[in-house]
Amino acid sequence: MSAISRLDGKVALITGASSGIGAGTAILFCKLGAEVAITGRDVDNLNKTAAECENENEKKPFTLSGDLTKEDFVKRLVEETVKHYGKLDILVNNAGIWRPGSIETTLEQFDEIMNTNVRAIYHLTMLAVPHLVQTKGNIVNVSSAVSFRSIEGMLPYCMSKSAIDQFTKCTAIELSPKQVRVNSVNPGLLATAIFKRSGLDEESCQMILESAKITHALGRLAHVEEVANGIAFLASDSASYITGVQFLVDGGFHINQSQ
Repeated sequence: MSAISRLDGKVALITGASSGIGAGTAILFCKLGAEVAITGRDVDNLNKTAAECENENEKKPFTLSGDLTKEDFVKRLVEETVKHYGKLDILVNNAGIWRPGSIETTLEQFDEIMNTNVRAIYHLTMLAVPHLVQTKGNIVNVSSAVSFRSIEGMLPYCMSKSAIDQFTKCTAIELSPKQVRVNSVNPGLLATAIFKRSGLDEESCQMILESAKITHALGRLAHVEEVANGIAFLASDSASYITGVQFLVDGGFHINQSQ
């Protein structure tokens, strides 16, 4: 953690913070001195994340539970975060869903993935940008290593993450004259609840997780803390001259030629 500048005095809005990468990032940010606004759909888990955050720096996070695909909620989230803290320095677009899919995936299923993984991020970022311009802040989007490698049975999800990488690069170009940095973190496979929430049974989830031993060059899953470290680095002043990058934290998934 010594390579990551502290985040004292910074205000960060982190989505998908009720579990997994979002929760781990919120806790790490608080450990580094930031004040955080966190959101997620699961109220109980979001409150657990808030309690762990408060244990790190004795500052109670601002929490707001809701659905990021609902436009009114997104507007409320930005407005109330800025009202609560008076500013916004960092936006971490982490919330997302995973679903298996192919060219036979229905339009309804396709729209569910794209609305959550792309449209909601576009909308939240659009509303947050004026506040980030004021603070010369930065954005970290959570993409995926699958934007670098095509995976059978994951067509809409891979498309959504490729879209986020392009969104990262385009907004980085657009916002660079205003000194707002935009980067993405592209994780490999993690043992989070994202697969169970997609409706897969326990056996199928375990098969996916076991596959990491083959598909990732380092032969294991990523730990949430490893991805959170990457996000914190890009959000900190340690990365003050970095913008428009896709930062792979994937255990060599993108270079492994065996699968």
